[in-house]
Amino acid sequence: MVVKSLQGDTVDLICWRYYGRTAGVLEQVLDFNRGLADLGPVLPMGTLITLPPQPVQAGTKRIVQLWD
Repeated sequence: MVVKSLQGDTVDLICWRYYGRTAGVLEQVLDFNRGLADLGPVLPMGTLITLPPQPVQAGTKRIVQLWD
């Protein structure tokens, strides 16, 4: 999937928007788009970013409920 950055977007924000998380995903997106990190923390508006289809999740989350 290819997405276009909006004004004020960062790679973290784009990962959060499309994957719902940044842990373990950010690195994969940067590896998939060589040179993206060279653009700086805030991406120029209209930058095309190719997102990996389904990034491998780094770990599993344990959900703790108050009434366990």
